[in-house]
Amino acid sequence: MNNLLYFIPPEKHNSDDLILLLNSHPEIKFVSLVAVDLGNNHTDEKIPIEIFKKDIENFLNSGVQTDGSSVFLPKIAELNNAKVDIIPDLNVKWFIDYNHDNIDPDTNLPVGTLIIPSYLVHDEKYVGSRSVLKSAISNFKSQIINLFKTNSHLLKEFGINSTDNIKDVILTTATELEFWVQTPGDKADIENLSTSQILKEQYWKRTIGPVRTALEKSLELLNKYDFEAEMGHKEVGGIPSSLNKDGRFTHIMEQLEIDWKYSTAMQTADNELMAKNIIKDIFVRHGLDVTFLAKPIEGVAGSGEHTHVGVAVKLKDGKIINLFTPSDMNKYYLSSIGWGALMGLLKNYEVVNPFITSSNDALNRLKPGFEAPVCIVSSIGHKVEIPSRNRTVLAGLIRDHNNPLATRFEIRSPNPTTNTYLATAAIYQAMLDGIKNIISANKTNEELLKEFSKSIGEEGFYLEKDRAYRSEEDVFEHYTEEERNKLFGIPPATVWENIKNLDVYKDKVKILNDGNVFTTNIIESFKTSILIQWTTELKNRIIPSNMELVRSCKKLHASNTATDLDVVNWEKINEIRYELMKDSLNKKSLFTKIREAIDNKQYDLVSSLQLEMNNKIQLLKELYLQYKKNLFEIIE
Repeated sequence: MNNLLYFIPPEKHNSDDLILLLNSHPEIKFVSLVAVDLGNNHTDEKIPIEIFKKDIENFLNSGVQTDGSSVFLPKIAELNNAKVDIIPDLNVKWFIDYNHDNIDPDTNLPVGTLIIPSYLVHDEKYVGSRSVLKSAISNFKSQIINLFKTNSHLLKEFGINSTDNIKDVILTTATELEFWVQTPGDKADIENLSTSQILKEQYWKRTIGPVRTALEKSLELLNKYDFEAEMGHKEVGGIPSSLNKDGRFTHIMEQLEIDWKYSTAMQTADNELMAKNIIKDIFVRHGLDVTFLAKPIEGVAGSGEHTHVGVAVKLKDGKIINLFTPSDMNKYYLSSIGWGALMGLLKNYEVVNPFITSSNDALNRLKPGFEAPVCIVSSIGHKVEIPSRNRTVLAGLIRDHNNPLATRFEIRSPNPTTNTYLATAAIYQAMLDGIKNIISANKTNEELLKEFSKSIGEEGFYLEKDRAYRSEEDVFEHYTEEERNKLFGIPPATVWENIKNLDVYKDKVKILNDGNVFTTNIIESFKTSILIQWTTELKNRIIPSNMELVRSCKKLHASNTATDLDVVNWEKINEIRYELMKDSLNKKSLFTKIREAIDNKQYDLVSSLQLEMNNKIQLLKELYLQYKKNLFEIIE
């Protein structure tokens, strides 16, 4: 359908051009202002396009109104002061989302909805996720310009005659989207999936059947939206599907990745939001379920969303200069700004991580053995001439000797459920702190390399003494867990341990506050939203799911064929079942203890009990599997 309109560029966001476009595309029947609250929920509404056109100036300037019950802004938009405005962003692309199940009888085209990325405003203050990123971008740009104005050696390093020659500071980002697809209703066979993963049977293999078709159509459609799709391929997770007698593929369970071109920070976050909708719609139309969860299947690879970040300046003559690229790529790894950005990210990551890993599902992904980072450590390459490809670190340096513009950092901790707006804002705030400190120190490149490569216990002028920040080794194979924790810090094991860092590391939180980006109200609202989500999911989803698991672990052995091993195995299993779920007059089960701790807001206790529950559930699964494997016959 080549006559469909897929996006509207910023230069067309005026009433005259919009009316002309919409009148020439009568298949566009609705408009939706899409904002993102602090709980990573996205607004969506269906406003008839005729209403939008009749009052277009008011829509462009004032948007629409909603209330606090429609968005998740705790401690900000409360019920006694709940009015929230959704204001269109005129500076990014707008998209048209088509419903291929609803064909307009007049045009014989799918009905479209104009998607307008928007801000949330409460009491005349910008408060949503996009608003935080907007503030972070503005703060980063203004402070970088100021650094060039006040540090002549910086102008010399990058070959810029004067700050008057700088037209813009560009924050470039990109995300890599991994996800699982499967036949609806199918259950995962963990053993088959794990074996296939170890044998690399699926990684980058040829897709077939509906998976291939949906993957190809996704890439094609992303290009129509001007995303410039770069690649789609199988990821490490998955098992081969089956072909039934009717020639249809069944038992599909595969992990895929789709990438598209980088853009500016805000546009990248908007693109990702739209891309997920596009991909999910296409795979669903081909009979496949899609999940963007970070760890949808326990015991096999989770889905990451590696995020690439970079910074450049655009000069008035059109020249682009990458601010992370050193003056001599054959001699140095990074520029001074590049070193500052990397050190700032790592030093302050404890207060960045809450905005990246903020759910039970996300924490489940960050475990050793699955190429997911658990340590605050980076890799830059064994030698300047050999680029790093260490997949076990939090942040890696990406560089290409033939392309100075490609220098950037790949941050490997985000996942598809990460709020990209808040995460990107926190990342750039942390990098800015490092940049300012390193520039003011005015160290040589050799001194900066030494600082970054320092050993634990070695005093640094910026980085913390009791930490190491660089490893070119596989951090899971080269170090024990005890060594990792000592060198790179103890990673949070629960959502509470992670968001609690926003109270523990008060000096680092000030870095988020810098430039009034993450205000106190924003941080408190975010913490509250994540706390509510964590405890609600734990109490109302995870515990009930674990209860069903406990109930499903039944005695299966027949007395005439059972061995003493079967009896002992069952006794161990039953003991764990009782510890988890069964209350008595003088002893409470683990599930009950967690529920009561949640009700009493004893979050440290909830966190420790959750870890205990997770360990017992995992042990229960393992013992029950061993028990079943030793049975000749099973008595249901």
